[in-house]
Amino acid sequence: MCGIFGIVYSEEKNNLGECLMKAARRLVYRGYDSAGFVGISEEGKIDLRKDAGKLDKIAKKLKFQEIKGKRGIIQLRWATFGIPKKENAQPHVDCKKRLVSAHNGNVVNTGELIRELTFKGHSFMGDNDGEVVCHTVEDFFNVDHNLGKSIMKAYRILRGDYSYIIADSKEKGMFAVKKGSSLFLGIGKDFTCASSDLPSILPFTKRYIPLYDGEFAEFHSSSYKIMSLETGERIEREELIYKGDISQAEKGGFPHFMIKEIKEQPRTVNGIISYLNDSGEALEYGKQIRKSRKAFLIGSGSSYHASLMGSYFLNRIGRKFSIPVVSGEFKELFGNTLNKRDSFILVSQSGETKDTINVLNYLQERGFENLYSFVNIPGSTLYLRTKKRFPVMSELEISVAATKTFLNQAVGFVGLSALIGGRNDILKEISLLPGLLEETIGKSEVFCENLAEELKSSLSIYILGYGPNHPAALEGALKIKEVSYIHGEAYYSTEFKHGPLALIEEGNPVIFLSSREDSEKIISAINEVRVRKGKIISISPENSSIRLNSDVFIPLPYENYTMTPLLSVAVLQLLAYYLSVKRDIDPDTPRNLSKTITVD
Repeated sequence: MCGIFGIVYSEEKNNLGECLMKAARRLVYRGYDSAGFVGISEEGKIDLRKDAGKLDKIAKKLKFQEIKGKRGIIQLRWATFGIPKKENAQPHVDCKKRLVSAHNGNVVNTGELIRELTFKGHSFMGDNDGEVVCHTVEDFFNVDHNLGKSIMKAYRILRGDYSYIIADSKEKGMFAVKKGSSLFLGIGKDFTCASSDLPSILPFTKRYIPLYDGEFAEFHSSSYKIMSLETGERIEREELIYKGDISQAEKGGFPHFMIKEIKEQPRTVNGIISYLNDSGEALEYGKQIRKSRKAFLIGSGSSYHASLMGSYFLNRIGRKFSIPVVSGEFKELFGNTLNKRDSFILVSQSGETKDTINVLNYLQERGFENLYSFVNIPGSTLYLRTKKRFPVMSELEISVAATKTFLNQAVGFVGLSALIGGRNDILKEISLLPGLLEETIGKSEVFCENLAEELKSSLSIYILGYGPNHPAALEGALKIKEVSYIHGEAYYSTEFKHGPLALIEEGNPVIFLSSREDSEKIISAINEVRVRKGKIISISPENSSIRLNSDVFIPLPYENYTMTPLLSVAVLQLLAYYLSVKRDIDPDTPRNLSKTITVD
C-alpha cells in the first residue's frame, strides 16, 4: 500500500528534493492518493510539504524539488484510516514539531489511541493512523527523552501490521521500524536510507539489508545498527547485493510501464523456464509435493488466478490432487480439516500480500512445515519466512496491474506439474513459449487496438473459457476492470447459460477463449450468445467453425491445452491496455488500487 522512504546524508544537500523525487517515482506503482516530503537541515529545521493528489501536480505546486537538508523522508499514501486530504497526508509531526515520521500499513487501534492521546493533551490535525504512530512515540519520548526506547514501548501499544520511519529533528540519524509491512535498508557511500520497497533504493545503491518483523534500525549516513523491538538486543545481518537489472524501473521509450511489461514477457518467461529445466531445487520440490496428501494453492487477485490455472495443470499433467483457494477464504474453508501431510503453496508477486501472509501465520502457528512460496521479490516477507521458494523471476514489475508476474506464476505451475508427473515432454514444450508469445503479441496488437476503439464505450464485457481458459478469462476480466474501469466479468463457459445469459442484449461484447480440444463446447456457447445478437469475439487457434461464427477472430499460433491459456492472457492484457489508453486512463496507476496490498 503506502510507500515510505527516508535517507540520511553525510552533509547538507541543496538538491535533497530532487533526490527524494527520484525515490518517490519508484514508489508510485504501489498506489497512492496523497504525497508528502520533508527535509531536515543540519540545524534541525523541518521543511514539511504535503497534500492530496498526484505526485507531479503536488510536487509542482509545493516545489518539492527545492527542498534542502541533510535528512529527508517521503511518503506516498494509499488511504485507509482517514480520507485523502492534506491533514491526513504524511509525513506527520508531533505536537512540539520535533519528531517527524511516515508509515506504511495499518494501525488497527487508531480510534482508541486518538481518544486516549487526545485526553492526555495531544493535538491531532487529522484522523490518519500515521499521525497516531507519531504521537504514540511522542507520548513515551516526552518521558524517556530517548527515541529508541520510546519506539520499543510504542511497539507494545500499536496494534496491526505496519512499518515506519521516524526522526528526531534535534539529533542526527533516523529510525526504521518493521512490524508486518516490508522494510529495507540501503547502504551507500555517503548515505544510508530505508524504504518500504527495493525499487526506490536501487537508483541510489544495490547494497541492501531486509529487516524482519519485530526489528528496528537506527541509521546514520555511514553506520547503522539493527535491534530487536522486544529486547533492544543488537542483531547482525549480512548485506545483500541486488543483481537484477535496475533499468526495469525505467519506461525505456514506452508510453507506459504496462505495455513495456507486456512486451517483456517473451524475454522474462525465460527466467522461470530455465529454473524449471536446470534447477535441482525445482525437481526436489516437485518430488516432495508429489508425496503430500493434498496441495493447496493459495493466492489473491492475479495470484489466485494463476493458482486456479495451476490446479488444472496439476490435475491434467501431474495427476496431483490440488485445491486452489483465495487467501482470505482459506481459514474459513479449510482451517479445521488440514493434515500435516498436506503441502501449501503460497503465491504472491510482491511477497507482502497481507491476506496471504495471514495464511502463512495461521499455518506456522499450527506447526505445518510443507510450506512453499511463489514470490517475485527477494527479501520480501513471504520470501524471508519460507524456506522452500519457487522464484517467479519476472524482474521488476512497476505497473499496478500484474502482467509478466502472472504469466511466470502460471508457467511455474506448468513446470511444477510436469516435474510432479514426470512429463519431460511438457518441460520441452514450454521452451517454445517465448517465441510463441513474441508472435502472439506482435500479431494481435493491432487487433486489440482496433477492438478497444470499438469497445471503449461498453458498460460490460464478458469473457468465457473452458478448463484452464477459465482462469485466463478471470485474469483478462480483472485486467479490464483494473485499468479501463469497464465492468469485465468472466464465467466458466458452460455456466453462462445458467443465468448470466439473461444479461445479453444486442451488441453486448462477449469474448470466448478456446483451445483445440474444447472447440465444440465453445462453438455451442458462442451460438447461445450469437442468436441473442451479442457481439462475438473469439481468441483461439485457427478454427474455421469458430472463425465463421465470430464477429472478431484473433488467431493464436499454437493449439494445445497447456499453451493456449497463456497466449490468450497476453492478448487480453493488450486489450485491457488499449481500452485504458482509448478511455484516457493511466494504466500504470489505476484509481483506488495498490501494487502491494499490506492491509486486511
